[in-house]
Amino acid sequence: MAETTVTEATVAEVMAELAALEDPKARAVNERHGDDHGVHLGRLRALAKRLKTQQELARRLWETGDTAARLLALLISRPKAYGRDELDAMVREARAPKVHDWLVNYVVKKSRHAEDLRLAWTADPDPVVASAGWALTTERVAKNPEGLDLPALLDVIEAEMKDAPDRLQWAMNHCLAQIGIEHAEHRPRALSIGERLEVLKDHPTSPGCTSPYAPTWITEIVRRRHP
Repeated sequence: MAETTVTEATVAEVMAELAALEDPKARAVNERHGDDHGVHLGRLRALAKRLKTQQELARRLWETGDTAARLLALLISRPKAYGRDELDAMVREARAPKVHDWLVNYVVKKSRHAEDLRLAWTADPDPVVASAGWALTTERVAKNPEGLDLPALLDVIEAEMKDAPDRLQWAMNHCLAQIGIEHAEHRPRALSIGERLEVLKDHPTSPGCTSPYAPTWITEIVRRRHP
């Protein structure tokens, strides 16, 4: 279907299909993580695969405000089609954690506005928006660190991570771990900051998963890479 022919009926049909995929057990699990929807993500991805990329439909689904519809919208989006201000507005509307996570990882990271938004969001007073900026910074630490001031990032993490709100704290901790994993010259300081602040030290970790506590995380990933 051409994007220009998307109609209200099409949006209504997709919303009806999402409603039919509602699973009370999935909703209960998702709500424990702050996500107010009841669609298994595998089924959501299968629906997205069938719809393929449809940018206009994606925008219309996002406008519904429904969490499952927004997740689907992100899967059928064309990341480079979004403007900078549009992405900025979207991240401020994306309060459900999974929507926020997918928006940053599936759309913003692939956008030509990623670096501009990274700089703007990291300094934003809204901790959820700031966490998106830190997620983009973590991406650069791992894949394109040229031009980043890693000691300055560690300074900020050391000063602010301990008392940061949960989602921002998590994003800063991920950046700390990534610096320690990817940059051996900064690893001792990253380990020291993690040990001193003890952020997420007691976080429950499933069997077979790596703890998000930065010293454990850094040590384990480095061990796997250099057995």
